[in-house]
Amino acid sequence: MAAICVFCASSTSLDPQHLALATEFGKALGPRGHSLVSGGGRVGMMGAVAEGARAAGAHTLGVIPQSLVDLEVADTSADELVVTADMGERKNVMIERSDAFVTLPGGLGTLDELFEVWTTATLGLHAKPIVVLDPDGFYTGLWSWLHQITETTFVRRTALTQVTVVSTIEAALDTIERGAPRPV
Repeated sequence: MAAICVFCASSTSLDPQHLALATEFGKALGPRGHSLVSGGGRVGMMGAVAEGARAAGAHTLGVIPQSLVDLEVADTSADELVVTADMGERKNVMIERSDAFVTLPGGLGTLDELFEVWTTATLGLHAKPIVVLDPDGFYTGLWSWLHQITETTFVRRTALTQVTVVSTIEAALDTIERGAPRPV
């Protein structure tokens, strides 16, 4: 059983296919014995993945800064809700409490979280699986750019091997369950 941290959009104006992806990912956790670590919000894809996980019997841990609690967007239905002082502490708690990371479509906050866990992995601070679930090519442009900049040596080619990009929920969970060691 893994505590899987999911990074995704918390925006309320999302394409229904992305909300459905988040819900289905959450629902896939329970039957496979996994728990969810999320950003602790109840809106957008973040809320959908948590609701899906709870519906499937998965334990949910939300980690949210006080400033977002004050905006009344906290997932008060979470099995455990950790309130942090700020966004930096939030990310640190999420990383510490997770065994693996899955990134779904999202914006700047989602990318910030993905790059944080990816950077810390390249520095050898953890060897936890990092998976990007991209069923519809949402991240194609980003991956193309990242592959291009390996030519500049700003990004080492080995860093690209530390993230697994998949197109199905099953492949994402299989990757985590294999626990394939990540290069450090």
